[in-house]
Amino acid sequence: MTDNNANAHFQDTDIQITSSKVSLDLTTVLGLVLTFVLISIAIWIGKSDANFFNLPSFLIVILGTITVTSISFSWAELLNAGKVIGNSLFYKRQTTTVMVTQLLNIAVLAKKRGLLALASIESELRKDPHLYKAAQIVTDGYVVADIERVLSQDLDALVERHRRSANILRRASEIAPAMGLIGTLIGLVQMLANLQDPETIGPAMAVALLTTFYGAIMGTAVLAPMAAKLERNSNEEAMIRSLVMITMSSIARQDNPRRLEMLLNSELPPSEQVTYFD
Repeated sequence: MTDNNANAHFQDTDIQITSSKVSLDLTTVLGLVLTFVLISIAIWIGKSDANFFNLPSFLIVILGTITVTSISFSWAELLNAGKVIGNSLFYKRQTTTVMVTQLLNIAVLAKKRGLLALASIESELRKDPHLYKAAQIVTDGYVVADIERVLSQDLDALVERHRRSANILRRASEIAPAMGLIGTLIGLVQMLANLQDPETIGPAMAVALLTTFYGAIMGTAVLAPMAAKLERNSNEEAMIRSLVMITMSSIARQDNPRRLEMLLNSELPPSEQVTYFD
């Protein structure tokens, strides 16, 4: 693409930063709902008189999972447990294609009018706190090595925070089935203590197995998938921040924006690559 065409492209493009919106992850919600619906249908099709709810078994699994998980983490991390679970259902969604286009718009502006031109779009940059911080570092005159070091440290800190959050759910998903087994053993001991009454063996065995049932559902169908979703969301956010770091380093080096387009696209899968310069 010629420089004149590049200028025309930029002049027709108002720099507007699309702030990340907190969205409900429908796939997670639908997955959880449909899982429990399928389990309920399987129970209903059996058409037996079995009672699949037992409060002591339920409490052993739920409270036991919480208390045992707490041993592995600090108090501060446990206080954020609600936020951790919420982040698997609600998270800030920002598509890479939109972000790449915005970053290239910023790079073209800086190339045409200089680094201080970024101050003219400060109100737009503030919509994305991390992008604003990165642009501020560039306009403050940091050298490329310092820019990359600061943004890399921010990226590493983000990944570590998300890793710890996912580990809470991952650890809980391992503990829940074990607590179910412990509850089952408790029920079996109680059952064996009353073998003189054969009529109590069947109901006692059913109650004993319910704790394993609850633990398996909680660990396999709820906690483990939510931990995986947290890790996926973390990878997406880390990718966005990596693109910001590449862009700011390129702007500080005063690279040609067309080279930046190539660098950004090299970080993306083919389906998400952007053609900014025709």
